[in-house]
Amino acid sequence: MTSLTPLYLQFAAEQKSAEVTDWSARISWVIGLIVLIAFVYWLMRQGWKWRGSLQSDLPELSSTPEGFADGEKLLTLTGRYHASTTAGQWLDRIVAHGLGTRSRVELTLTDQGLDVVRPGAADFFVPAAALREARLDKGIAGKVLPEGGLLIITWAHGDKLIDSGFRSDHSAEHSAWVEAIEQLTSTTEGTAR
Repeated sequence: MTSLTPLYLQFAAEQKSAEVTDWSARISWVIGLIVLIAFVYWLMRQGWKWRGSLQSDLPELSSTPEGFADGEKLLTLTGRYHASTTAGQWLDRIVAHGLGTRSRVELTLTDQGLDVVRPGAADFFVPAAALREARLDKGIAGKVLPEGGLLIITWAHGDKLIDSGFRSDHSAEHSAWVEAIEQLTSTTEGTAR
C-alpha cells in the first residue's frame, strides 16, 4: 500500500504565495494609455482644423433676410442636422463656417428660401434661387440610416454645390419636403428664364 503523505508534502512544497502587485508598473501603463488617448484626440482635432483651412475659400453663409418671418411658410420641420458635404460625395464633410457640426435643427421653407436654425451652432439661410433639389437617402458623412431615413437638400453656395443632411423627428415628413423643394426649384427656374 502506498502512503499519501509524500504526495501531500509534494503538493504543499509546490504552492507559492501570490506575487505582490507592482504598482509602479500599473501606474506607468495607465499614464501611457492616457497619453496615447490624448495624442489620438489631438491628431483628430488637427485633422478637423486642417480640413477647415482647406475649405476656407467657401464664402460666408447667408443670414436670414429681413421680413422672412412675414412670408407664408410652406413647411416646417424639427429634427437633427447631421452634416453638409460636397454634392454627390457623401463622405466629403464640409467643416468650414460650422457646417460640420451636428445639432438640433428647425427648418422653415418659404418662397424666399430655406431658413436653417441650429441651437448651439451657426444658423444659415439658403435663398430659393440657390436650392437645386431634395431627395431621400440613407447616409451622409458618417451617418447611415435605413433607406430614406435622411432628407438631403442640395444647394449652391458660391461656386460649390453642397448636400446638407437632415432627419426629421417624424420621418414621414421627408416626402413632403422633397415635393415642396422640387416644386419651388421648378418655379424659381421658370421665373429665372
